[in-house]
Amino acid sequence: MTPAATDQIDEQVAGLSLYNLLDPEVLANPYPLYAKLRSEDPVHWDPFLHAWVVTRYDDVVQVLHKFQADRTPTPELLEAMGAPELSEIATVMVRQMLFMDAAAHTRIRQLASYAFTPNRIKVLRDHIQSIAERLIANIDRKGFDMIAEFAVPLPAIVTAEMLGVPAEDYRQLKDWSFTFSEMLGNFQHNPDRSDAVLAALRGMIEYFRNAIVQQKENPREGLVRSFMLAEHNGDRFSEEEIVANCILTMVGGLETTTNLIGNGVLTLLRQPELMQQLRDDPSLIPGAVEELLRFESPSQHTARLAPTDVVLGGKQIKQRQAVIAVMAAANRDPERFPEPDRVDFTRTPNRHVAFGWGAHFCFGAALARMEGQIAFELISQKLPNLRMADGAELEWRDNLGLRGLRELRVTAE
Repeated sequence: MTPAATDQIDEQVAGLSLYNLLDPEVLANPYPLYAKLRSEDPVHWDPFLHAWVVTRYDDVVQVLHKFQADRTPTPELLEAMGAPELSEIATVMVRQMLFMDAAAHTRIRQLASYAFTPNRIKVLRDHIQSIAERLIANIDRKGFDMIAEFAVPLPAIVTAEMLGVPAEDYRQLKDWSFTFSEMLGNFQHNPDRSDAVLAALRGMIEYFRNAIVQQKENPREGLVRSFMLAEHNGDRFSEEEIVANCILTMVGGLETTTNLIGNGVLTLLRQPELMQQLRDDPSLIPGAVEELLRFESPSQHTARLAPTDVVLGGKQIKQRQAVIAVMAAANRDPERFPEPDRVDFTRTPNRHVAFGWGAHFCFGAALARMEGQIAFELISQKLPNLRMADGAELEWRDNLGLRGLRELRVTAE
């Protein structure tokens, strides 16, 4: 093979790598990259990430359903890798259900299910509605940031109250969550951000340990107390597990729902006829939330490990090799969703994978859906003149896995 041919192959491989998301232009619109992967190499070995990248719907579902959770590196492994400063993070993350499989995951999930049920969330609808209405009423319609003034505080306040901690702490909780989510959404470790991530982790650990103490002295309803009381066949959470899964619940509740609202509003502003559909027919709202989740998935991808040697898409994947399931690519697979780049609020069926699949299906999905439905109904009905502010520039967060805007400047005069 000639050097020129080798260079061409290297260029082709590089063009398919998810590392291209580090380019701000690709991050702003990753869907052409995902489409190229789906059509040219749907089960792709990414040499830059040392992982398989899977982009077709059926393959992504198989990975999410049957492959093992990609456990975060253990503290011992991080020590061996020369990154001992991150061992504190690993110590917490290995106790989170997101990074567990089989018996360990089932145990944590069963305990959590007693604290986080759809029926419990359902009774919160009126309260969430009142929070959202208050936020809408207080904005300056001449010009405001939809992210900072609505998409962030709504889920942050709701999550604080769900946890059973003071709602006025939501800004601090959001700051910690935003920083810590860098560990969940990016492929590479940024040494320059280690101190900030560790400071956020330590702040959250101390905060939730204090919350446990407060619960013992002055009980109040919420997930912290529910985690403390949850019992299944005589098994209960340890304090470390309560803290770790409060952190997971908080980060999951804040980051993904904020992005659902922000990404969804941007889609509606870019296609005003969609906003008009919701104004004319509010009954479309539930279907609209599902379609917006599919179209601009807040969580773009997740990692798994092959449980055994397996053939997927004609490729031989070795046991314990990393596999990145790109849910956002699966959600625009034309084999599953006709005209996938078109937003259709009446799309049926719409079995997207924005919340995952199988055992690791997001256990906060019911709450996220409810918040999204309330948010989009209020925005469409209460802000009839909503549009992008003149000169507004879009900047996406540099989090490769959790897709969301830094700000969204709008006016509603």
